Amino acid sequence: MLTLSHVTKQYTVGNSTVEAIRDIGFTVADGEFICIVGPSGAGKTTLLRCMCGLLRCTSGSIRLNGTEVCGPPRQLACVFQEYSRSLMPWLTVEHNVGLPLKNKVPSRAERGRRVRSALAQVGLDGFGKRYPWQLSGGMQQRVAIARALAYEPEILLLDEPFASVDAQTRADLEDLVLRVHVTSGITMVLVTHDIDEAVYLADRVVALSARPSTVLETIDVPLPRPRDQIATKADPRFAELRTQVLGLIRRPDTAPGADADLHPVGGAK
Repeated sequence: MLTLSHVTKQYTVGNSTVEAIRDIGFTVADGEFICIVGPSGAGKTTLLRCMCGLLRCTSGSIRLNGTEVCGPPRQLACVFQEYSRSLMPWLTVEHNVGLPLKNKVPSRAERGRRVRSALAQVGLDGFGKRYPWQLSGGMQQRVAIARALAYEPEILLLDEPFASVDAQTRADLEDLVLRVHVTSGITMVLVTHDIDEAVYLADRVVALSARPSTVLETIDVPLPRPRDQIATKADPRFAELRTQVLGLIRRPDTAPGADADLHPVGGAK
């Protein structure tokens, strides 16, 4: 469904060129759940923004169903880390969820059906008339996920969506996303700095190096589904996979230069 080929992204900062990601390539199959991990500052969010068309890559290509991504595709939805910034505080929950449907679904009745269905999927039945500021952080992130689901995308990109909530809420939201993945069949790509989370959720984990980021390795996760916070994480294979991924991104010889963002491309340190 999604193909990245030799994707590089550079920024101009003053008189210097900063390279965030370098020659990245991998594919995402229809219905697959991919997690992208890497060290802090590795350019994971930059990569995701290129994938969803919010940034243009400097070179290489990103294709969704064979069509090059040159702007936000209509088949794609995103959930971002800062749920408090992505929700409109003056709109009710149901109006926040229905916001992206106004230009896509002409029928008001169909928009209402989609909103109710999405809220039910994330366990927020009965909260449609509330405002975001009346909800907990975890519930606000559920609203953001419901908004993406109401859009009925073919692929859902999630940028560290659980980073701002407590550990118990994080586990609940992980399981929520897994249930949605199974029931809806939506292809998912999730960026996270949490190795345990990546192994728990993914069919495959894409491990990135330090900046400028390259793909170190793509690791299959053959853990059985459905997954469980206790049983899955007690499986010896979970620990093996976690150790494998962590070892990859912490190997000093695989880091192209963690401080490369401070220096011009090709320049001396």
